[in-house]
Amino acid sequence: MTTSPPTSPPTPPAPGDPGRRPAEGGSPADRPSRRTPGGAGLIRAPRVFVPAAVLLVAFVAVALAMPGRLGEALTAANTTVVTDLGWYYVLLVTGFVAFAAYVALSPLGNVTLGKDDEEPEFGLKSWFAMLFAAGMGIGLVFWGVAEPLNHFTSPPPGTPAGEPAAARAAMDVTFLHWGLHAWAIYVVVGLAIAYAVHRKGRPVSIRWALEPLLGKRVDGFWGDAIDVVAIVGTLFGVATSLGFGVTQVAAGLGYLDVVDEPTDTLLVGLVIAITAIAMVSVLSGVDRGIKWLSNLNMGLAALLVGAVLLLGPTVFLLSDFVQQIGSYLQGFLRLSFNTYSFQGQAGEDFLAGWTTYYWGWWMSWAPFVGVFIARISRGRTVRQFVAGVMLVPTLVTMLWFAVMGGTALHREIFGGGGLVGEEGVDTNLALFQMLDGLPLGTLLSVVAIFLVVVFFVTSSDSGSFVVDMIASGGDLDPPRWSRAFWASLQGVIAIALLLAGGLSALQTMAILVALPFSVVMVLMVVSTTKALNAEHRAVKRLVRRQLVADVADRVAEEGAADAAAKGAARTGTRAGFRAGSGGTGPR
Repeated sequence: MTTSPPTSPPTPPAPGDPGRRPAEGGSPADRPSRRTPGGAGLIRAPRVFVPAAVLLVAFVAVALAMPGRLGEALTAANTTVVTDLGWYYVLLVTGFVAFAAYVALSPLGNVTLGKDDEEPEFGLKSWFAMLFAAGMGIGLVFWGVAEPLNHFTSPPPGTPAGEPAAARAAMDVTFLHWGLHAWAIYVVVGLAIAYAVHRKGRPVSIRWALEPLLGKRVDGFWGDAIDVVAIVGTLFGVATSLGFGVTQVAAGLGYLDVVDEPTDTLLVGLVIAITAIAMVSVLSGVDRGIKWLSNLNMGLAALLVGAVLLLGPTVFLLSDFVQQIGSYLQGFLRLSFNTYSFQGQAGEDFLAGWTTYYWGWWMSWAPFVGVFIARISRGRTVRQFVAGVMLVPTLVTMLWFAVMGGTALHREIFGGGGLVGEEGVDTNLALFQMLDGLPLGTLLSVVAIFLVVVFFVTSSDSGSFVVDMIASGGDLDPPRWSRAFWASLQGVIAIALLLAGGLSALQTMAILVALPFSVVMVLMVVSTTKALNAEHRAVKRLVRRQLVADVADRVAEEGAADAAAKGAARTGTRAGFRAGSGGTGPR
């Protein structure tokens, strides 16, 4: 989360600037490792790069050679493994929320992600803007209308009868999937990486987040395995979003009569074309390509949601936004732990198809978004980091869904309807059907298609950039050829999954690949807690020692003063005695 695909990380700093500054002083354990996993050369970290590439290329080869077999395997996995993962993912992600609250509200929140006296690298306004950018992406555009409508049409099991109750439940569950829980997942990874990179001066790599727990083993096999798992999970998470994006673009082109009907050939062609555009951005460099596109997509997103707010039922949307925040907070604990255990098969299907899918999707995105938010948070305290990362993007996504989804629900309940057909909601077309009912609907649909394309490009470029940093042993300026390799591989994976089963295959794969990384995230929680507590205890010891030293100095000063006073008093007494004796004795 992401939540949805984030935009690119800031420009990688050159060697020697603050973004690459190692920790100074301290013990050898506090200074960054100079080793690269496997050595240097064309491939800078072959022990990570090669296994990850081999696994992904092998998957693509199997998927393209036997798409039917892969589709059957994913279907089987969806009906067995994914269904059984629901309770685990629900408990795990709610635990991440509790962890984030604990480190923010406890004294651990005072720790600075950098040197103790270091100022934040980015001002508050710029930092919030980049967090806002990280919260926007293809996922919000794809699901902004479709998810509330799907929940309204097929409410979560146990929802009371009636349209108002169904609409409220639809927005509650949507806010759950895109709210604090999603960003708590990113906090776990982002905080662990930020502490390792900015506080301890380690390279930008997932493995170093576990150093407080694993020690020197992070520089060997286990560290390599952790980075490989992160790369594989991220590539599938990005590919899932890219699959959603081209599916929606194809549906939009069909809705606008640009093409007769979306086909697999069209989807593959769109993936290839848009990946080629992303490749141009990759080769042009972060400054000239991705930075300009990132600013463009944020402007387009603001334009689209602002237009819908003004052209739609404005007062209703603003009222519902305020009311929905209260409804979300009121039902927070119930929603957080709800596994629909008494709802039978309907409950299992809903949990697997929605909540379990989302938690898996966010976890597959966590290395990507975690590196991004860690990179921009140098100089922030842990408390500022958690509050900013969880609250700002959550409010942005809530506003997006309140406007986009709220407009669709208002039309279904109070307007002419037409967004729900005999077979339910057309997830791919829902956005364009909603926009078509507004003034300037065709123009807004064109803007939406262009927005998805730009998000596709920025997600592919920034995703390949982060993956390549990890695959290059934490190098902040990885080679362009390898960045292009990962960008191409993302597109090929998206094609393979689309041919193997479309949206269902994308969702199932996102859940499955997140499972091994969820174990890494649990270890991150333990590792980060251990490191922060150790630092807090060290600070308390220093404070006590300083207090004892201050007291000792004070006692010594008071003792010296008392001794001086007594000495002065004795001297004065003797002087007085001699003077008195001279005045009264015989002459």
